[in-house]
Amino acid sequence: MSHQPAAPNYTPAFSPLNIHSRSLAWQLGAVVAGTVFLAASSYVEVPMIPVPMTMQTFAVALVGALYGWRLGAITIIAWLLEGALGLPVLAGGAAGFQHFLGATGGYLFAFPIAGAVAGCLAERGWNGKRPVLAFVGMLASNATCLALGGTWLAVMIGAEQALTFGVTPFLVGAVLKSVLGAAALMALDRSASRSA
Repeated sequence: MSHQPAAPNYTPAFSPLNIHSRSLAWQLGAVVAGTVFLAASSYVEVPMIPVPMTMQTFAVALVGALYGWRLGAITIIAWLLEGALGLPVLAGGAAGFQHFLGATGGYLFAFPIAGAVAGCLAERGWNGKRPVLAFVGMLASNATCLALGGTWLAVMIGAEQALTFGVTPFLVGAVLKSVLGAAALMALDRSASRSA
């Protein structure tokens, strides 16, 4: 009689906040704190047309990497719902559902996906324990946002204009924000290791 080996339990490889073992109340608090952080990142803005440059993609990737892909995406969706319902939490304090239908709509809808990409990769080891992979994971998150947002914009204003105004100006920022995100993950990992 043969015995089938038990399937190993999946445990995220990296979680300085230890999300998977926290209570529901703690997780709800984390969602609220995450939406505040995302809203604050929206106010760090360089006005540009048709899409402003903000720290949102940095915050989205970091929330995803710290919270894990599931809770990260939930947190980002909660923040977007706040903006759609009229709270001034979008770029530069903007609010209202009309922003989801205009030039920035593709980027807004891409945020939960971009956060989930960062979270999924961080859970699989692309995190503060491996800074180069953490950087690549953050860059993948930023690239996801630019690709989806640029595609939406291309439908509205044409592919060449979308590339010129909605993608190219953000490439250097995406690299710099990815470096900053990887550094933040590395610092948090070291802090968690010291307090363990």
